[in-house]
Amino acid sequence: MKLAEKQRLEAKRRLCIRSRIRGTAERPRLALCLSNKHAYAQCIDDEVGKTLAALSSLSKHVKSQQVKPNCAGMKVLGELFGALLKEKGIQQVVFDRSGRSYTGCVQIFADAVRSQGIQF
Repeated sequence: MKLAEKQRLEAKRRLCIRSRIRGTAERPRLALCLSNKHAYAQCIDDEVGKTLAALSSLSKHVKSQQVKPNCAGMKVLGELFGALLKEKGIQQVVFDRSGRSYTGCVQIFADAVRSQGIQF
């Protein structure tokens, strides 16, 4: 399979998922983005188009822990992001995995966020 075809199929999956998932003020959308070097997570209220909370492996207090987008790093990032959501008063979210399958790093991140008391 050519790289362009693979990217097209991934974009198609992402759009299909995004059409069904909407974040509100009560249940914002938790969007997870993974690249080869970094991981990004943010909670978005889609009704007003506002980011309520964001955290990445490039953030100052996370960068000192040298978090990478692997399983160990996603567990640390998930726990920190769950604590940030509790601090902001967010108890429930809708999980947007951006077209990725719910295994490996995505599942570990979600479980780490759930361990902080956030409901999906």
